[in-house]
Amino acid sequence: MKTFGSVSTEMEIQSSAREAWALYGAVGLTVITVPKYLAAVDIVEGDGGEGSIAKLTPLSGSPYHEKFTKVDDKHMVKETEITQGAFLDLGFTLYRIRFENIPTGKHSCITRTTIEWDVKEEYVANSSRVSILPSINIAKDIEAYLLANGKKHTHSKHKDSK
Repeated sequence: MKTFGSVSTEMEIQSSAREAWALYGAVGLTVITVPKYLAAVDIVEGDGGEGSIAKLTPLSGSPYHEKFTKVDDKHMVKETEITQGAFLDLGFTLYRIRFENIPTGKHSCITRTTIEWDVKEEYVANSSRVSILPSINIAKDIEAYLLANGKKHTHSKHKDSK
């Protein structure tokens, strides 16, 4: 038997949804996450778009792999699932993160982050390790980056900007 859980947060960002999506939707997010949260992000399969697999190396801890299961530029939705390591080593059978950018005005949007997981019953206590806080911090960092850099952050959809 498995246990399912989810947690979600929304944060208003003072930037257009498209500008924020330029970072969230591509591997351009590495501009924000490396070196603050991760030592490295390497695309090990694909071109950085849907179906690609990235190897993420945390500043402390073991590397893990994430698959980009959905990259919807039209609706500004990105989903990733851990495919190797990290939470899967702790009894989770699914660990999915969904980023959604929702326009609220010409220069503002809501960034919604949802984490969903399944964990084997005997490891259900490990559900307490799931935290939305890193996603909140990344959203704050994206807003700060966009405000500081304006439109200079142009990243192509499939460019690895480590």
